[in-house]
Amino acid sequence: MSPNQTESARRPPGLLVRLGISWLTNAIVLAVVAGALSGVHVANVWDLLEAAAIFGVLNTLLKPILRLVTLPLAVLTLGIAWFFVSLLMLVLTNAIVSGFHINGFWTFVEATLIVWAVNMLLDFIPGPWQITGARRRRYRRRVS
Repeated sequence: MSPNQTESARRPPGLLVRLGISWLTNAIVLAVVAGALSGVHVANVWDLLEAAAIFGVLNTLLKPILRLVTLPLAVLTLGIAWFFVSLLMLVLTNAIVSGFHINGFWTFVEATLIVWAVNMLLDFIPGPWQITGARRRRYRRRVS
């Protein structure tokens, strides 16, 4: 491999590519949730993509703030409070996107567990989703 090819292989993709990958990853995760749980309904693919975009924005902007605010409670509950912060991201997505519905508290709990499990799985499977956020930092360490 020439030096130029090595540099381009190590250079992370641009912001728009990373946002697109993150959006599609969220869409896949929410599609898994909708497919696995009978209490989750998505009207059509456009509503799934809209829910993925809203879910991604909430996880990027609001979730870190809520995790910081709930840090003392998370320490007292050994991290369980952060589970409910993640659950809240789904509740808000449900409230914002008209074609995306999660019915019932326990369905929200199951959906949150599935989102967590799929994200954990994606952390261990190499692929383009590994170039966003914390996964991107791990990818950089592996490539170096």
